[in-house]
Amino acid sequence: MRVATLILSATVAAAPLALSLPTLAQPAQVPQALTERLPDSFAPLARHLLPSVVNIQTSQTLQTSGSRPDAPEMPQFPPGSPFEELFRDFMERMRPPGSRPGQPPRRQQSQGSGFIIDASGIIVTNNHVIDGADEINVVLHDNSTLKAELVGVDQRTDLAVLRVKTDKPLPVVAFGDSDSAEVGDWVLAIGNPLGFGGSVTSGIVSARGRNINAGPYDDFIQTDAAINRGNSGGPLFNTKGEVIGINTAIVSPSGGSIGIGFAIPSNLAKNIVAQLRDDGRVRRGWLGVNIQQVTDEIAESLGLQGQARGALVARAQEGGPAAQAGIQNGDVILSFNGHEVQEMRSLPRIVAETKVGSTVPVTVWRNGKQETVQVTVAELPAEQQQAAAQAAPQQPRPGAAMDLSGLGMKVAPLSPETRDRFSLKEDARGVVVTEVEPGSSAAERGLSAGDLIVEVQQNRVTTPQEVQEQLARLRRQNRPTALLLIENGQGQRFVPLRLAPEGKNGSPG
Repeated sequence: MRVATLILSATVAAAPLALSLPTLAQPAQVPQALTERLPDSFAPLARHLLPSVVNIQTSQTLQTSGSRPDAPEMPQFPPGSPFEELFRDFMERMRPPGSRPGQPPRRQQSQGSGFIIDASGIIVTNNHVIDGADEINVVLHDNSTLKAELVGVDQRTDLAVLRVKTDKPLPVVAFGDSDSAEVGDWVLAIGNPLGFGGSVTSGIVSARGRNINAGPYDDFIQTDAAINRGNSGGPLFNTKGEVIGINTAIVSPSGGSIGIGFAIPSNLAKNIVAQLRDDGRVRRGWLGVNIQQVTDEIAESLGLQGQARGALVARAQEGGPAAQAGIQNGDVILSFNGHEVQEMRSLPRIVAETKVGSTVPVTVWRNGKQETVQVTVAELPAEQQQAAAQAAPQQPRPGAAMDLSGLGMKVAPLSPETRDRFSLKEDARGVVVTEVEPGSSAAERGLSAGDLIVEVQQNRVTTPQEVQEQLARLRRQNRPTALLLIENGQGQRFVPLRLAPEGKNGSPG
């Protein structure tokens, strides 16, 4: 209501003024059952959990600048020899500034956290806490120190398992179900932040399923419980006293807690820890595909019903489990072994957690309908990773070729000239892109000269004429996008391009 409407002119006869004010909504009452869940104090829980959390102290030898392992040694000459003075001068000139003759290697020490999962002395921590350490010591809650041996590490999930020898049972904690943790649930973090051992902080689960680009299996729990340097490897507890996460990373411009911390979910860690404890290494399932995210435009191009979901197979690796099972380039994996694949990045984790050697159903979207194939999961080779297919733009080179009207690029057939011009392999196939117009649909999608168009709408193409025919067919069907399979030095990926009318360059919008 504007203020001016409440001002009455002096010439208006006095009369009762009735104002109609909006009715304010009453705040909703929080149900008593919910408020009863709020704890009065975390003291009893902390008192019970603290003895199971340990401080981890590591040390390693660092070669000083004046004592490099590859540095030449001073030759031995008879006393008073002229060569003795000559080589002494030479060694002095070779020694880096700031180093001292005979300076010994120095020791670097660092600290982290961990927790006991077995009374016999099995401890879980982060790999980065003990990485490169020559010596690992564990300080218990009673301040006694035990020498630890490394049982196994997993760099991909940043987990490590240690063992200490003790003549008495140690207090233990158990893993809980991280999938049952909800945003807003209370959590406790216990560890050794900044060297202050036995520190307890509280907060809530701020978010779930966070991807912080730490590795292929990112699925972090985010919390605002204060986590600082030295908390790494420590447990994140729920109010039942169960470990639902292993504190691993923080986001901070200063290095201190600003309320954004991340923990590895316990359901991801359980299997890894069990394998490290039993075998000292981790065996992961492997599907043998390069995948990429299904965007709305890709889903539209493939006729995928409903929202964009799944993982698009850019390449089924030759001889891999997927190729042997009949999974093809251009398939969209919708579910794996009964687990829905909502996003591309969830597939590698689902596959990795599948038992090696097991045969599981995989549902794919192919040719406008769902199909199910049976895949026998193999073991992930040490050098392999299920990675997203990515393509890095290359510098365009000018050239005359057939213009793909409406897409903003020119293409040419493969020939000795184009192979030499764009440094293409002898076994390269498809149609080569010779020019991309700046600002066009192709340019905005990252296409560049030297890229190969292998397929258009999942149909193989070998000549520019075939590309044009496929585009014309899609336009006749009133399809808004064309799905191109692009190949370059970085691998293969699917690229959806908007089909502008012929003679105009489209933009994705």
